[in-house]
Amino acid sequence: MPSPQTQRPTRRAALRVGSLGLGLTLADYFRLRAGAADPGRPAREPKAQNVIQIFLSGGCAAQESLDPKPEAPVEYRGPFGVVKTRQAGVVFSETMPAAARVLDKVTVVRSVSGRIPDHGQAQYHMLTGYAPTPAIQHPAMGSVVGYKFGPRNDLPPFVGVPAAVSFAGSGYLSAKYGPFNVGADPAVPGFKVRDIALPVGLTAERFARRQAARGAVESHLRAAGADAGVLDTADEFYQRAYKLVASPAAQKAFSLDGESAATTDLYCGNFVNPKTRQQVLVGKRLLLARRLVEAGVRFVNVEIGGFDMHLTIREQMAALLPAVDHAFAGLVTDLDARGLLDSTLVVLVTEFGRSPKINIDAGRDHYARVFSAALAGGGTPRGLVYGASDATLSDVARDAVPVEDLLHTVYHLIGIDAEERLMAPGDRPIDIVRGGKLVKGLVA
Repeated sequence: MPSPQTQRPTRRAALRVGSLGLGLTLADYFRLRAGAADPGRPAREPKAQNVIQIFLSGGCAAQESLDPKPEAPVEYRGPFGVVKTRQAGVVFSETMPAAARVLDKVTVVRSVSGRIPDHGQAQYHMLTGYAPTPAIQHPAMGSVVGYKFGPRNDLPPFVGVPAAVSFAGSGYLSAKYGPFNVGADPAVPGFKVRDIALPVGLTAERFARRQAARGAVESHLRAAGADAGVLDTADEFYQRAYKLVASPAAQKAFSLDGESAATTDLYCGNFVNPKTRQQVLVGKRLLLARRLVEAGVRFVNVEIGGFDMHLTIREQMAALLPAVDHAFAGLVTDLDARGLLDSTLVVLVTEFGRSPKINIDAGRDHYARVFSAALAGGGTPRGLVYGASDATLSDVARDAVPVEDLLHTVYHLIGIDAEERLMAPGDRPIDIVRGGKLVKGLVA
């Protein structure tokens, strides 16, 4: 069998170009997009031109992160101490010292309120603004952004790193607006995005000849009376796929090569998992997200899992959260230094919180009534703590922000009216988010 280095690509491989992690080729992806009607542009110019959504899947405990309760009884306050932040009188858990240092650039919401303590259903709720129903699948925010704004600089509008959260799909908008999943983890050594480069052994000259051959076939089909609309669409999606594969800018955007050691350290630091003894490099996911929005991707969903801590929460949080904290603060700092924070909305969310009391296994169970989120840039205030939970993080004490209100506000910041109705199958008009309202305190 020939080696990967010497094996010649097949004609099918040359036309296929690559998979997007959805069972689609690049050509399929752009073919689907090419057939879409232009949904129009927002009436106002939003401050946020890009979104980086960081999803802490599993349900991150606010008590051990953004909303510690140092005065509560020990069974409520948990195992960690606190650190002071840039805002007088505001403390974070000692697991988040880096976020504490950048609170002057961030808004923390301590009064997010959900109602679903199930992982899958709550993730769907946080990503779409709807509780799941068997009757219809709703589009996630990244898909709505792609539908409303389309691609920029020949890059997909919605990218998942390493893959979008399972429920971050296109819903009734169809797969054409689904995420381009990177398919490889930047946190793993040797990271390389598949399928955005020419197949091994296929030179640019041969690629151009294949493109010309496809054009000749198209001309023959036109002469034979084939449907011009179908051929026009086919031509458009192939041209977009060719542009992406042949684009040095795209190759650069999806690569971490060239980032300085100082920048990598800003995102990754030097955190080691005490069990595996391996360096925790989740910061590289956020570093790639910054590169993508810098290049023109409109919406990046970054999933960081591992927060479903029903037992030994002290050990698990100590192994995971400090690296996430460092990466989040590094992203905010880097965007601000590059002049990108005002135009990039960073959204740090989770599907629900954790139970007020530590359980018998030294962990916390699912709890949706109150939890925390963080926003930075994109038209949000700097140095704000919005809302409050009660003394034991059992309920909202002030300025509740239901999940629907949070999503409504994020849509507003990126220039989309959350009350706009999109057309679902069967000519059913459905609100982008139903029942939510703008939280004016989260808009600068």
